[in-house]
Amino acid sequence: MISSYVNSFSLSKYIESVKHDPENILLQIDRSCDLIEQNNPCLQAFLPEDNRRERLKKEAKQLLEKFPDVGNWSPLFGVLIGVKDIFRVEGFTTRAGSKLPENLFVGKEAVSVAKLKQAGSLVLGKTVTTEFAYFEPGPTRNPVNIAHTPGGSSSGSAAAVAAGFCPLSLGTQTIGSIIRPAAFCGIFGFKPSFGRISTEGVIPFSGSADHIGFFTQNIDGAESVASVLFDKWETNNNKLLPVIGIPVGRYLDQASEDVRNVFDEEIKKIQKKGLVVKQINLFENITEINKTHREMCAAEMAMEHKYWFAEYENLYRPHTKQLILDGKKVTKVDLELAKNGRFLLREKLSETMHRHGIDIWVSPSTITDAPFGLESTGSPIMNLPWTFAGMPAITVPAGVSKNNMPLGLQFTARFNDDEKLLCFVRNVMQ
Repeated sequence: MISSYVNSFSLSKYIESVKHDPENILLQIDRSCDLIEQNNPCLQAFLPEDNRRERLKKEAKQLLEKFPDVGNWSPLFGVLIGVKDIFRVEGFTTRAGSKLPENLFVGKEAVSVAKLKQAGSLVLGKTVTTEFAYFEPGPTRNPVNIAHTPGGSSSGSAAAVAAGFCPLSLGTQTIGSIIRPAAFCGIFGFKPSFGRISTEGVIPFSGSADHIGFFTQNIDGAESVASVLFDKWETNNNKLLPVIGIPVGRYLDQASEDVRNVFDEEIKKIQKKGLVVKQINLFENITEINKTHREMCAAEMAMEHKYWFAEYENLYRPHTKQLILDGKKVTKVDLELAKNGRFLLREKLSETMHRHGIDIWVSPSTITDAPFGLESTGSPIMNLPWTFAGMPAITVPAGVSKNNMPLGLQFTARFNDDEKLLCFVRNVMQ
């Protein structure tokens, strides 16, 4: 049963409604603020803000006065966005889900946020994040079923879109923090190739693995977002159906039986559309990849927090504290080997795709459905190797678990083939 907290809010339909009548921006502000006032006390996707409605209406009127000609609008003009609270946003406090003094996080607005604002988007508010984008859960609940986690670390951003508070939100992924919560909440999540969206102005976790991405309720409109956030985006309208690879073996075996059963049914649906699907034994060393990625992230987290941790160790929560302590034990040699391992894995995957004629990989987005309770945000290990290799990934809703919770299909393309990935997935899902 779908919860009453799930509400439709399509980005593409929002864009069209605003173009049709600019006054719809003000109507949508009222709609979003009404929903937040009614449902956010339970869901806790957005951080509290006094006078949110008044601020947004003032900003919207200023925007309309500055750009009265619809012909001069960008595709994201007037779009309401949620922003994960590790992004710096002018006029908003950044806390990164932590108890550390907020003055530590003051700095220039995130490049990604600035680009969206320059395109005419309006910041609806800051969304809840786990502590420093790691595993310590925040208070956010899953809009599909509030007894379950929405996933993390981009918990609030995923829940905000699923609940219909906004049609677009920003998140980050260092292990699985976009793909996992998007799948758990039954929405679309896009993690681009490493480095294609600037991380400047975002509180770092691991500089070698941090990715900026976003959430929407469907794939429509995603290209409009990418064209703004990417420095260079080349539209791809190829209608060809891709050859799909399934990474079988130890990697796929990490998923639960329930997830694998649903995954098999979804693959059958894809095959009935006439797509070629090849099973390839991949990631035979997945345990080593998982360990290497964690060590790299831990070491870089320890480096990023060196001075803060020395002064405020008592303010860190257990999971984050342990990661930093573990990171201090990683040698410089091992860190460099791990960082180099990213490129070796990326190269190996590219060579495998070329050898077998594979355009994109498809795998389960998660190993289980959204766990019951808020004590855990779930496991990101189905996302980890793709993140480690820096390859672009998309999750789309696909089936439900035995608990009637959403599951997703994770599609992955070659490094920097983000445009092709969006195009291929759109063709597959039609």
